[in-house]
Amino acid sequence: MGRIRRTQSILGVNCWLPVFLMAAILSVPAAAQTFTVLHSFMGSDGGTPNAGLTMDRAGNLYGTTMVGGNYNPSCFANTGCGTVFKLSHSGTGWVLSELYRFNGTSDGATPMARVVLGPDGALYGTTYYLGPNGDGTVFKLQPPATFCHSISCPWTQTTLIGLAQSTGDAPLGDLTFDAAGNIYGTTALGGIFRNCEGSGCGVVYKLSRSGGSWTEDILYNFTDGADGGMPASGVIFDQAGNLYGTTMTEIFQGHMAGVVFELSPSSGSWTEKTLYHFTGGNDGSRPNTPLIRDAAGNLYGTTEYAGSGRGGTAFELSPAGNNWNFTLLQSFSGLAGSEGALIQDAAGNLYGTTNVDGLYGYGSVFKLTPSNGGYVYTSLHDFTAGSDGAYPYSNLVMDSQGNLYGTASSGGLSGHCWNYLGYPTCGVVFEITP
Repeated sequence: MGRIRRTQSILGVNCWLPVFLMAAILSVPAAAQTFTVLHSFMGSDGGTPNAGLTMDRAGNLYGTTMVGGNYNPSCFANTGCGTVFKLSHSGTGWVLSELYRFNGTSDGATPMARVVLGPDGALYGTTYYLGPNGDGTVFKLQPPATFCHSISCPWTQTTLIGLAQSTGDAPLGDLTFDAAGNIYGTTALGGIFRNCEGSGCGVVYKLSRSGGSWTEDILYNFTDGADGGMPASGVIFDQAGNLYGTTMTEIFQGHMAGVVFELSPSSGSWTEKTLYHFTGGNDGSRPNTPLIRDAAGNLYGTTEYAGSGRGGTAFELSPAGNNWNFTLLQSFSGLAGSEGALIQDAAGNLYGTTNVDGLYGYGSVFKLTPSNGGYVYTSLHDFTAGSDGAYPYSNLVMDSQGNLYGTASSGGLSGHCWNYLGYPTCGVVFEITP
């Protein structure tokens, strides 16, 4: 139960709000868009797809579910240890393949981040807990060496490292790679400082291949002071090799609202610089999401709470000499805003999800369109908690035709997934076409 309480604290209570099922059809036009459910999870094939999707060059979609799959009483809420899945085109529809079911042993359990494609074409990701040290894992999944004729062909799982509290545990963010194939990630807890929940305040780490194994180096330990603490998202690179990310909390000046940070390599070590301190006012609070960066070096992200609408914000940070300028792009209305990364198209439009905002309070998919020096907000879909799903914590991905894909963590057609509070949490994968 200690790990369940920790999960609630990190993700926020919104993850477990009750779902009051409402009637909904699978395709709902909204602002000239069409919403379609591609897959509704049933529990046996996974449930609670919190993290969103990754798309390969062929248009296949890859994702994780927090629960479902193999049962182990040590796994989260006794509802299965989680899965990795693939959705592929088949005629006019989509077919789900289970790539891996976690067992809650040395492979870990409860993946809360996306899987990402590595430079070798394999999938890489993390599990939140269990594994060799009980504190999560970094893993690799490889496709079968020979052609598989079955619909669901298991991939080969390899645990690269077992995470440990002393060097960082509870990974929530996506992994990223440098040009040499080294892996970078964050943990929300663990490390050498004990200021956050009686645990460490999280770390940024690097995994380097050493022969047939991987070596972990800690690039930075957060203190929850002016540098922030508890990073729930991964990090991104700029062209100079600097890393950028966000933390959920920081006690500097008593705001406890989170920061945007930069890590710069210098003489074999890394130097942390805080680019922006959130105040918990109109600028927002608790930036849980990964940042994105445009060609001009501007950073874009979201916050989960506060803002003038009290439902979080979308923001831009622009470099200005040695400083960064903060620009508020949007204030969301509702109980909680975005926990998934924004994406940007070639025209500069931004797309994202909110998890407890929207017309019905079950989340939304939105578009921010540049206009007259600001942005115009458009809701592309408001979730109803029916067959269309509810509470999207997901990032979005866009294909070459401008179609958007994402996940909703709850709702769907099945009532067979249940969290420990007794609410249905199976969830869906969806598509929005222009």
